[in-house]
Amino acid sequence: MHPDDPLDQKLTRERPATRPDDPASTERTIGRHRAAERQRRGRALLASTPVRVALATGVTCCLGVAAFAGTREDADAAREPVAEALAERAVDDDRASRSLDRAVSPSPSPSLSPSPTPKPTPSATRKAPRKPAPPPRPRPVAGLTQAQMDNAKVIVDVGAELKMPRRAMVVAVATAMQESRLYNLASDVLPESSRYPHQGSGSDHDSVGLFQQRPSSGWGTVRELMRPSYAARAFYEALRDVPGWQQMSVAGAAQAVQVSAFPDAYAQHEELATTVVAALT
Repeated sequence: MHPDDPLDQKLTRERPATRPDDPASTERTIGRHRAAERQRRGRALLASTPVRVALATGVTCCLGVAAFAGTREDADAAREPVAEALAERAVDDDRASRSLDRAVSPSPSPSLSPSPTPKPTPSATRKAPRKPAPPPRPRPVAGLTQAQMDNAKVIVDVGAELKMPRRAMVVAVATAMQESRLYNLASDVLPESSRYPHQGSGSDHDSVGLFQQRPSSGWGTVRELMRPSYAARAFYEALRDVPGWQQMSVAGAAQAVQVSAFPDAYAQHEELATTVVAALT
């Protein structure tokens, strides 16, 4: 057939192009096939259970992160005013602690209501203990006065304190009967003796007290000898120093101590002295 034949040209134009030779067209065809394959594989992958679980977990995590970020932003926004207030307060406190002109905080005013009257404690209402009553005075015997009996009791009590036997007490009481008639006497020769308690006065040299002992002879001071207890103690101690006084008569023992100008005068008081000592012991 001739190339210029119209029929031949018509057939040539109507022949389908089964194998195009354009490279760009070929690439487009291959790309469409690959995209379709990827979509088919993607749908198959999404259809599997593990993938669905993984996707759900990822979505949940993303939502949690977004919520946490929002909450933190809200907390930061709420914290900013508090932080600003604290900063201002710190500045004020620092300024107050360093200022030399600080106002003194007013002290709380006392209550205007009257304070209750305190109740007395038992110790406050308790009465003070009474002083012990003095021992009863001895009852006079053998015609003695109360003053004489009181002095005789002092002489007997001092002898008992010194653990002297009863015979020594009789000697001492008989001696005081002879020397002072059992009265605590001052001396007219010693005016000082009148400043101390006394029951009369004598004038025999400087002799004072129950036993008429002389300060000038070394018996003691005037003040000491005017105390009946001291005078009785001085007599007992001198009697104790007399060798064998226990074997002597009452008058002999008294004379050994007193060295009197009338040595036999003590014997007349022995019986009365014995009665008095018996009443006091």
